[in-house]
Amino acid sequence: MLGKKTSILSHLKKLRENDPARMWRLVGVALGSAAGMAAAVAVVPGSTTAPLTTETVVEQLGTPPVSISRDDPRPFIREDRVRAGESLANALRRLGVSASTLTAQANSPKLTKELSGTFRPGALITVASTPEGGLQSASISAPGSDNTYVIEAANGHLRITNQSLALESRVHMQGGVVQSSLFAAMDAAGLPDSIAEELSRVFGDDIDFHTDLRKGDRFSVVYEVFYHQGRAIRTGRILAAEFINQGIRHAAYLFTHPNGSQEYYNQDGKSHKEGFLRSPLEFSRVSSGFSMRLHPVLGVWREHKGVDYAAPQGTAVKATSDGSVEFVGQQNGYGNFIVLRHGNKYTTAYGHLNGFAQGLKVGSRVAQGDTIGYVGSTGWATGPHLHYEFRIDNIHQDPLTVSLPNTAALSGSALTAFRDQTAALSARLAHLQQSKNVFLD
Repeated sequence: MLGKKTSILSHLKKLRENDPARMWRLVGVALGSAAGMAAAVAVVPGSTTAPLTTETVVEQLGTPPVSISRDDPRPFIREDRVRAGESLANALRRLGVSASTLTAQANSPKLTKELSGTFRPGALITVASTPEGGLQSASISAPGSDNTYVIEAANGHLRITNQSLALESRVHMQGGVVQSSLFAAMDAAGLPDSIAEELSRVFGDDIDFHTDLRKGDRFSVVYEVFYHQGRAIRTGRILAAEFINQGIRHAAYLFTHPNGSQEYYNQDGKSHKEGFLRSPLEFSRVSSGFSMRLHPVLGVWREHKGVDYAAPQGTAVKATSDGSVEFVGQQNGYGNFIVLRHGNKYTTAYGHLNGFAQGLKVGSRVAQGDTIGYVGSTGWATGPHLHYEFRIDNIHQDPLTVSLPNTAALSGSALTAFRDQTAALSARLAHLQQSKNVFLD
């Protein structure tokens, strides 16, 4: 083999001298041939190879010296959570600020008032300080907040500003299996309580999560999480969800209408939102129904054409459906009064209010669940309560028993837009159903 290698090299030398271009075209072939022969020799049966030797080398690696010039303009950055019972001055000192004149100002009543509700145990505090312990800046953010308070030193005084965080939206996907309760399953899957609450609200009309859940029910959720500089700040909306309850599939997709409003629909374009809420108050009791009664103020028997809900003064009153303000102001025995129109046939009325939502006026658009006013006792009322009326073609109906209309399903171009907008979300849900893993995009 050595003789053949020598012959090849001799031939290449002549080619280089007589025809350099041809030589380089053949050099690759020659080297390949030589490598091939070497490989062939290496696997010849019965051949022997020298044993491999190993050697262990242990070497102590020293830490390179770090030297920072006192003239280096770059600050020291330290970050931690505010501790229980800690003042702002103590937190600044703990994170490298030793300028006593500045730390003394940190506990001033003015700064304490401005940071009220933000500087508390668990809040994130980031401090940038000079090598000498001077303060360049400090930022304080409460858990889940979109804002941060920035403290800076200017001319020997502390200045504070409230700034919005630049948030980045990411899509998270998660699925799980119910073993006992929805919230226990959500905890096991690592989903935050806010997503569990929103999921129960979205599917609340289809599933009674107290009585209908069964062991083995499955759920999949696609939702937003907002980040700032790589740290999760808070969760956002559920973009799509699927719940398989007792073998029946329920799905919800968030659809954005051309006017910017958003609503959840199932895979067929049917809304998950009721046409009307049964009650305009979240927590209350019926103090007087739709019937003949002795009027508490006039002292005469007369028809009560609505339902009275007893609630503390100032309780928020919500619009029971999307609509526009037809009347807002004072009206006889109703006191402070609001009438909302919902399409051509339906109106709702809200009386004895203590006050109205800011900016509410005739023609204002309201969405279902928006606060429009507050429980009071204005007009002919003996105590704080809400008088609520439901009318069809201006004829009063009992709000507790009337058959409430459903929200119209999507059709035509709206249904096409819905399917186009939610196709990718549907694919994500299908993927989640086939996996028990956590996904992050």
